[in-house]
Amino acid sequence: MPLTFALDPAITPDLRDGFLELWTDVSNAGGAVGFVPPVTAQDIRPEVVRYLTQLAEGRTRLLAGHDEEGHLAATAFITFNTHPLMSHWVWLYTVMVHPRYQGRGYGRDLLAAAADAARTLDGIEAIRLTCRGGTGLERFYGSCGYKEVGRVPDAIRVAPGDDREDITMLLPLM
Repeated sequence: MPLTFALDPAITPDLRDGFLELWTDVSNAGGAVGFVPPVTAQDIRPEVVRYLTQLAEGRTRLLAGHDEEGHLAATAFITFNTHPLMSHWVWLYTVMVHPRYQGRGYGRDLLAAAADAARTLDGIEAIRLTCRGGTGLERFYGSCGYKEVGRVPDAIRVAPGDDREDITMLLPLM
């Protein structure tokens, strides 16, 4: 059964808690979403609060994917640029599909829904995102139409002696 995607869902306690649980589960399954396992909800909570603040301020939009039971199963955050020379493209952050749903094409569905959502935003011509090197994510994003436009060597320190590239990907929407 496919996920149902919604842009700008109401931020309810259930959604907030679902986001925290999703992020914790994805991180602990080895997902490259800003943390290295093992993590607890308490480790991730400050970042959730940061996102909720950005949503409230209108700097970020949430794309949420729910399963057939209404549980949060996927997210992507569309963040606007504040620099006037870069306001024609947005960032896509914290792209996640719950581990129990991976391998079903929901990641592709999430990225397609994010592109569709970005196309509805005035003046937006492209989406940029970054991914951690050494995970193969650049191949996945490439298969979804994103093009690699840059790499910064050793920009992400996963652990002492384990530095990874920060890979920038771009999806033109025109």
